[in-house]
Amino acid sequence: MKTQVAIIGAGPSGLLLGQLLHRQGINNVIVERRSGEYVLSRIRAGVLEQGMVDLLREAGVDQRMDKEGLPHDGFELVFDNRRVRVALDELTGGSKVMVYGQTEVTRDLMEAREFAGATTLYEAENVQPHELESDSPYLTFEHKGETVRLDCDYIAGCDGYHGVSRQAIPQHRIKEFEKVYPFGWLGVLSDTPPVSDELIYARHERGFSLCSMRSATRSRYYLQVPSDEKVENWSDERFWEELKRRLPDEVAEKLVTGPSIEKSIAPLRSYVVEPMQYGRLFLVGDAAHIVPPTGAKGLNLAASDVNTLYRLMVKVYREGRTDLIERYSQTCLKRIWKAERFSWWMTSMLHNFSDEEDFNSRMQLAELDYVTSSTAGLTTIAENYVGLPYESLE
Repeated sequence: MKTQVAIIGAGPSGLLLGQLLHRQGINNVIVERRSGEYVLSRIRAGVLEQGMVDLLREAGVDQRMDKEGLPHDGFELVFDNRRVRVALDELTGGSKVMVYGQTEVTRDLMEAREFAGATTLYEAENVQPHELESDSPYLTFEHKGETVRLDCDYIAGCDGYHGVSRQAIPQHRIKEFEKVYPFGWLGVLSDTPPVSDELIYARHERGFSLCSMRSATRSRYYLQVPSDEKVENWSDERFWEELKRRLPDEVAEKLVTGPSIEKSIAPLRSYVVEPMQYGRLFLVGDAAHIVPPTGAKGLNLAASDVNTLYRLMVKVYREGRTDLIERYSQTCLKRIWKAERFSWWMTSMLHNFSDEEDFNSRMQLAELDYVTSSTAGLTTIAENYVGLPYESLE
């Protein structure tokens, strides 16, 4: 087989890159080790930055998002018996976020790719990149009992933290930066109406909590728990009782509870690898960086990588601008580190790091009081939350 861009991974970043390239006439093949059903079963993020919403529109997959997605022009911060609304649109000149589940984004992109007749090879085993520093890289893998070689010009590694793409780069050619937090998020998905029309981020002496949603009838709630906590220890009843304790009384009274349809614990950490490219291989999304979910940046950062690589490929194939290839990593990392900073800051400000009141907890309250008491502070939060502008290649 032969193509122009080989994409490893059929998650939302790989599918979005493939869709954008296809619409520009750039041939691409996606290789995915899991089945399509498995990819769709993953429960992930649901808050889309303005930039990602615009990119999905450019990809031509906005019809269902605009019909079923929930535009949000604000969210609430709750701390020290106070509720403060961050008015995103007013503070940023009109920018908003869209609540639309990652599963739905993936479904829309899958359907668009199938309609376009573009090639996606699911359940491809033993995927391996080769000759990455040459002008003729290629992939080998096993598909339906046959060994396949896929020749290409470039390879996009969109296969996540545990994928083969980053592992294909010699260890001495990259540097890893990581911070592991001493807690995780216990998340529950339920077919119940959201407790509020907007997201609520709550700092409480018992731990952080988040009230989110996937639609007008499906809610997503999170509780801070110790990093070694087991999901089996949390019945639905225990979860709802603890969530109510961490919310203001007037919010807890409105909470509609019900059976969980998914329950899991996600560890929190910050991670970045530099550089994000090696020869003709480009790392995209979780293959290169992880953020704690507090800033709602994971899926959105992957989209910004896609935006950069997509526009780079258009420049290469339309204008012969191969000189821009070496700028991919530097361009992406400028935005990534800003998003890492925001996610780290929000995490540090809203979570409990000790069971007792201490210097750190007093600093958290002082920080929250300061940033929510001034227009400048609220604007900082709003600008980062809706997403900073995408970096230019030139």
